[in-house]
Amino acid sequence: MKWITRTAAGTVAVAAATAGGVVAGRAVAARRYGRIPGSLRHAKLPEWLVTTVNAAPTGVVGPDGALPEPLARLGESVEVQIHPAPGDKGTELRVRPRPPGHGKSGPDEWRELRVALRETKQVLETGEVLQPDRPSTTRDTVRSRPLAYATRHAREEGRL
Repeated sequence: MKWITRTAAGTVAVAAATAGGVVAGRAVAARRYGRIPGSLRHAKLPEWLVTTVNAAPTGVVGPDGALPEPLARLGESVEVQIHPAPGDKGTELRVRPRPPGHGKSGPDEWRELRVALRETKQVLETGEVLQPDRPSTTRDTVRSRPLAYATRHAREEGRL
């Protein structure tokens, strides 16, 4: 019977192949899902942020033509379009930053737009910006900080 022995060259080859496979897998997944690091490409930003609100188009804009407070807070730095949603299912709100001459247009500005659009949807549908429930017995501890961080930043990304 022959015993299998490890050699330094074999161990290095297996480690290199494994590392190469991990790097290649991450690159394929990043390209497929649009998560390529900024050092490899410029941020891939959408043209418009769009959401459907369960309200009539006339109920979205105030009588004086004013936008709801979360969008009005952004002022002239954003462009807003209001259209009836397909199939008479409410109103479609479209938001994007003004062209580059009006200021910055990076990922941070898009996050701010996402938060404002989510808050606008909540104000129009419920009358207030909804907050997550806070248990009365929870204390701020080292173990609860990741959840607190996730709750604070949950509105910045994801599906509208």
